[in-house]
Amino acid sequence: MQKCVQKLLLIIGCYFIFSTASIAQDSTSADGLFQMARTAAFTQKDYNTAKQYLNKAITKSPGYADLWIFLGRIYSWTNHYDSARYCFDSALHIQPEYEDASVAYADVEYWNNHYDNALAICNKGLQYHPSSEELLLRKAKVLNALQQYENAEATIQKLISINRNNTAARALANSIRESASKNKIDVSYDFVYFDKQFSDPWHLVSVDYGRTTPIGVVTGRINYANRFAQNAVQYEAEAYPHISKTFYSYVNVAYCDNNNGVFPQWRGGFSLYANLPKSYEGELGVRYLLFSGTPTWVYTAYVGKYYKSWLFGARTYVTPSTYVNTPSASYNVIANYYYGSADDVVAFSAGYGISPDDRYNAIQIFTAKLKTYKAGITFRKKVSKMNVLSADANWLNQEYLPDTKGNQYQIGLAWLHRF
Repeated sequence: MQKCVQKLLLIIGCYFIFSTASIAQDSTSADGLFQMARTAAFTQKDYNTAKQYLNKAITKSPGYADLWIFLGRIYSWTNHYDSARYCFDSALHIQPEYEDASVAYADVEYWNNHYDNALAICNKGLQYHPSSEELLLRKAKVLNALQQYENAEATIQKLISINRNNTAARALANSIRESASKNKIDVSYDFVYFDKQFSDPWHLVSVDYGRTTPIGVVTGRINYANRFAQNAVQYEAEAYPHISKTFYSYVNVAYCDNNNGVFPQWRGGFSLYANLPKSYEGELGVRYLLFSGTPTWVYTAYVGKYYKSWLFGARTYVTPSTYVNTPSASYNVIANYYYGSADDVVAFSAGYGISPDDRYNAIQIFTAKLKTYKAGITFRKKVSKMNVLSADANWLNQEYLPDTKGNQYQIGLAWLHRF
């Protein structure tokens, strides 16, 4: 028994000796140097040492495409773009069909605003990999940056047809959608019924025309409402100016010359949006309402996350005590399920409080300190290449007077035509 144990220990010892020797020997091979470069870059954040390892490895194995690609990525991370291009060109010369090399090269050209070069790289890579999700996503981004919106939309829809759970594609599709057509007309109608608070239902009609311009989508809108058995018309202008690949903004102003409380006399808004990494999106903004006398400023923040075929989001509106008797806040959460294109969606919402962006209910924002609970659902369907129909329903349970609650029911229909 003792001899068996001794033999076993001897075998184990020999294994570790040979294994250690193998590792030490591998540290001078191209593969070993590649792993050392990855450790230096990712663990130690020492890009200069990583480049030294990679250059040494390339000397040993100049036909090893992965070495060139990783070296090119490090050069791009350190803003040495000409060196990065040389590395990616070398990798594609070795393996023209290498998808990862095309992806990395397209990224460098895209972030340096060389859109034509990036598009050519994507197209060449797609010749070898026509169903590549990474290359299709980058091609759509490039076409969007070139303002070739129809081609961008076709590309992103091809990607979604390949993988409808691609979160990055979903996020980009929603951005491209509004820019895909030069013009759009949108008509909507909302009916609001109260079981206690008001004896007459509310009617709201909206007609708008939007156009894609070099700065972004600009929309003019006319809103009609019948509330409290009174009529009024509101005139509104809205724009989504592009700032960069990451940021865009929202600007809104509306005016009503009939100061009977059906609409605010003035309404305005500004937001800064950000398309964040890992399919997140965010917003910080402010809203302005003037009925009569002192205006009200409301601040808003939003964060959203795309996950497979879903968009989850949370938003808050905060009204400081400067503008109302006591500070107040409203909260909303959403869950949008995309069952087809960016226009094919079922949206669920729930929240607490009144928000200034709630077009059919914003006039009750001054009762925000009272309790209001709400829930809603929207169904949106693209019925042809240029037409989208939608229907929505919302329920509110509102404390419109202290300790006095009532229910509010809203249904709406809308038609959107792009041309």
